[in-house]
Amino acid sequence: MYNIAAVSFGELFLKGKNRGSFEQRLTDQIKYALKDFNGVTVYKDSGKVYVETKNHEDMDQIIERVRKIFGISNISPSVKSGKDVDAIIDKTLELFAYLLEKKDIKTFKVKTNRTDKNFPIKSMDFNALVGGKILEKFRSVKVDVHNPDVEIYIDIKKSCYISTDRIKSLGGLPVGSNGRALLLLSGGIDSPVAGYMIAKRGVEIDALYFHTYPFTSERANEKVLKLKEKLEEYCGKMKLHSVNMLEVHKAIREFCREEETTILARRFMMRIAEKIAVENKMDMLITGESLGQVASQTMKSMVVIEEAITMPVLKPLVGLDKTEIIKIAKEIGTYETSILPYDDCCSVFAPAHPLINPRLENIKRSESKLNIPDLIEKVLATREIM
Repeated sequence: MYNIAAVSFGELFLKGKNRGSFEQRLTDQIKYALKDFNGVTVYKDSGKVYVETKNHEDMDQIIERVRKIFGISNISPSVKSGKDVDAIIDKTLELFAYLLEKKDIKTFKVKTNRTDKNFPIKSMDFNALVGGKILEKFRSVKVDVHNPDVEIYIDIKKSCYISTDRIKSLGGLPVGSNGRALLLLSGGIDSPVAGYMIAKRGVEIDALYFHTYPFTSERANEKVLKLKEKLEEYCGKMKLHSVNMLEVHKAIREFCREEETTILARRFMMRIAEKIAVENKMDMLITGESLGQVASQTMKSMVVIEEAITMPVLKPLVGLDKTEIIKIAKEIGTYETSILPYDDCCSVFAPAHPLINPRLENIKRSESKLNIPDLIEKVLATREIM
């Protein structure tokens, strides 16, 4: 029955003169998300985006795809009618008959939104007219304006759209409307959630993955690719940079104290990430750190690690505990992939007793034994872009 999805924006009404560019960005993202569906048209009409399909059997899949796009508050499966009064009434009665076949309805309410003020009947009067026609044809139902089993929405714009459901979407802002950032994507639970949360605020993200092949396996790489693909359902197309940190870990093991390994390696990671971000005209880095969760995520560790760079770092999970993070990971579909038992480079070379309160002067003393620029160049030389 339904062949149109009416898409309502989330926070775009706050954006004033920029709203037009935000709407266009959102429309482009919807088109990209639905590129593999045949017979789909995406267009705007008076403050909403409409997705129309020639095959109504695709509607459930279309809604599920569109629901994952940031910047949308809700989606309404709809039918379209001409703006002639009789045509609207006929289409509404047809829709109501369809609904009665699907579920038990005892009460209803009609709500008209008349964006086109040239339409000859005022909204309240049209509610009464359509409601009366429903009562005449379907004697088993009655009107309940306070708590109806179903509410019929009639939205009169350039065309007329009739719907009954409001499917809640993710909200947020369209990806790309609020800058660009580089996500440090490990194979764990936290970093995909961090990328999701920042993308929801309108940030376009690419990702950076550190490995230590052959000490980390091809399966670990495949795991990260699966996480990237899952994030792309929400964030749109992402570029994944993959670099081999083995030379850095070998140098740290040879010249530095074992307990400093995690802090030193993380400082290298931040330097490499900053270089890639600057090269790709990105404004910030994103990490999945949660305060106090592991040795490198104590407050003192964070301060020492980030001293290595000047670029700001976004940490959307910093105040969440593991239970809260896992809950989001399950909701967005990354959890089952994240818990696959393939080691990342941090766990492979983790010291038995890592520092939790590092001193910057000691870390810099250890770094003085390393050729930092040369090691960074060696790591960057291994870069692959997926």
